[in-house]
Amino acid sequence: MSHDMLAIIWFGLWGVIWTVYFILDGYALGNGMIFPFVTKDRQERNQLQEAIGPFWGGNEVWLITAGGATFAAFPITYANMFSYLYTPLFLVLLALFARAAGLEFMHKDDSPIWQKTCKWAFAIGSFLIAFLFGVTFANLYYGLQIGKNGYEGNLLSLLNHYGILGGLFFTAIFVVSGALWVMIKTTGDVSDRAYKIARPFSMAAAIILAIFYVATANRTNLFQNFTEYPVLFILPVLAMLMSVLALIMVYKHKIGLAFTFVCLTIAMFMTTGFAGMFPRMLPSRINDAYSTTLYNAAGSQLNLKIMFFVAMVMVPIVIGYQLWSYSIFKNKIHKDSAKGYH
Repeated sequence: MSHDMLAIIWFGLWGVIWTVYFILDGYALGNGMIFPFVTKDRQERNQLQEAIGPFWGGNEVWLITAGGATFAAFPITYANMFSYLYTPLFLVLLALFARAAGLEFMHKDDSPIWQKTCKWAFAIGSFLIAFLFGVTFANLYYGLQIGKNGYEGNLLSLLNHYGILGGLFFTAIFVVSGALWVMIKTTGDVSDRAYKIARPFSMAAAIILAIFYVATANRTNLFQNFTEYPVLFILPVLAMLMSVLALIMVYKHKIGLAFTFVCLTIAMFMTTGFAGMFPRMLPSRINDAYSTTLYNAAGSQLNLKIMFFVAMVMVPIVIGYQLWSYSIFKNKIHKDSAKGYH
């Protein structure tokens, strides 16, 4: 295979890895965001901890894989991304620490102050991860302020209206995903409270997504590839359709179907974005000549080929492990028997 073909394949794999991460960690982030609002005592906290405890570490593997794939396959993109987006990505790192510490150490001390602190660290960390990733990817779709001398923006320039819309969408859709996961995995009062959260947030997610796509059509060049290849418009249409079907299934209390449609919404949203960005990885909204593309960012042909074969071996192993873990921990968690996450 030629260098350009390998670069295109790796761009596709890069998009798939990020998409899988957001689908899998989305429900864990949502679990964290709703944690303080659906749990009233230690046993209920144990239920929610146990609902994601066996899975969230495996989900994080996809985030590490996304970073590793960027570094290995597109070293220039990796260098520029962590230079241009240093502040939001550093904040994501701090939020990941807070989230992990809150979940891991919540019941290491019986002090109410300690448990409350950990509970809110878990919730706020989860919110910041969701919101900041939404802002980051929305700005990738919008285009960064990349000029002749590199990145000319700052954190505040990323918090534009379009970026905030992306952050709000990620937050809303992950809350829905987390609430539905709680309903799938638990019984009793926490499941009932999660349902009360899922209903308004499923409507909010669909509305925000519609506004986001209107803004995309009017304020960005993301749909430029779509006008050249109109068949691609099926992607945002499917994203909207999946979000509406998720909303309908939530209100009909068909939780399994609702969760499936939420996952498909995330998948179609990310696919729309990557299809619109292609072949750019870090688009410039100042001048397209300053954009980082997959062609000028990719590593050597030998490097891409080796990484491709490594991915063909390791990715199925990771998927197999995760399928095994989901099959082992498939039972519902009852309040009386919940042991939490230690």
